[in-house]
Amino acid sequence: MSLKLRLIAMNFLQYFVWGAWLITIGAYWFQTRHWSGEEFGAIFSTMGLASLFMPSILGVVADKWIRAERLYGCLHILGAAILCIVPMVNDPRTLFWVMLVNMMCYMPTISLAITVAYNALKRDGADVVRVYPPIRVWGTVGFIAAMWTVSLLHLEITTGQFYVAAAAALVLGIYAFTLPPCPPRLRGSDHRSWVDALGLTSFVLFKQAKMAVFFIFAMLLGAALQLTNAYGDTFLHDFAHVAAYQDLVAVRYPAIIMSTSQVSETLFILAIPFFLKRFGIKTVMLISMLAWTLRFGLFAFGNPGDGLWMIVLSCIVYGMAFDFFNISGSLFVESQSDPAIRASAQGLFMLMTNGIGAVLGSSLSGVIIDTYFTRPDRSLEWHGIWLTFAAYSLVVAVLFVVLFRHKHVPEVIQGVPAH
Repeated sequence: MSLKLRLIAMNFLQYFVWGAWLITIGAYWFQTRHWSGEEFGAIFSTMGLASLFMPSILGVVADKWIRAERLYGCLHILGAAILCIVPMVNDPRTLFWVMLVNMMCYMPTISLAITVAYNALKRDGADVVRVYPPIRVWGTVGFIAAMWTVSLLHLEITTGQFYVAAAAALVLGIYAFTLPPCPPRLRGSDHRSWVDALGLTSFVLFKQAKMAVFFIFAMLLGAALQLTNAYGDTFLHDFAHVAAYQDLVAVRYPAIIMSTSQVSETLFILAIPFFLKRFGIKTVMLISMLAWTLRFGLFAFGNPGDGLWMIVLSCIVYGMAFDFFNISGSLFVESQSDPAIRASAQGLFMLMTNGIGAVLGSSLSGVIIDTYFTRPDRSLEWHGIWLTFAAYSLVVAVLFVVLFRHKHVPEVIQGVPAH
């Protein structure tokens, strides 16, 4: 098998593991377990908590002591075992700790997968900038395939989703040991402090007012991302309690409808270089914030019947909301950072979005939903939930226009000069 196909298989399985439960765990939580929104917010915050420290710590381990592909494989095998434990847990507080350990295994594998792929491609003499993006797209395909698998097998509100994820994680864990070797690069020769190794030197960027404001808004948008991941599938599942909607395709297979978001994501990636070069990061980020507002607003007024077009359009808008924030933000950080701390700066960007932002978005949304939008019978008032999220995104957008100061200068994106 060619190197490209081997890395495609790795990326496909990497995101298949995540996609098998990430979007549908909410349906399991509310429809089957009938646990509270506050407790669910805590479960979703485990991704952010694990992202605060595990990728950096295990990145150091891979740099200094253990081959990256072996560490990657061990983490997935351990993660598979933990996912098999999830269905046995009957207490939400216990499940929080189980999912936290699961996320401590999974979140570092995202960066380790990139490390393994980059190392293999460079050893093969390939142009990483040109070759890797089409390989990475297969990760999104894997995420979509997992959602379709769980939905078509009617596992969205059952523990079966965790077994599907565990099976994929076990296969990937074993497969990882066959990947090209990625040995430690700093063994016996690295004398950096742990502050340097963990990427904390990048916090110097907060001394620049522009970058400090940017990272704060990255955190706020990271919170918005958790809202849509946590509650989108659950929202569609709730229509099963309405006789007029319960037999419609969108209610029977909600994960398939939600997967439109990931399809859209792959398409909007292609538009990023044009928008960045033409309009600059401030406009692109503002478009992302307004897209989040539209994403939530369409959910507020949509339904699986005559309002299905709103739900589908919301999923399409998601691609713009996610890519224009996540990928464009990463490119902006790259362009604004000193070469000596670019890797650390990217780590800081991920910390603010997938770490602090994810924790805040998951935790606060759970409290707000429990306090203001949960009826006495534990059903949820979705119209108010989505309008609140839409208002949040709109307020963030207005504040961003006022506070973020950046004059657009045509920049070089992926080595292609702007005209």
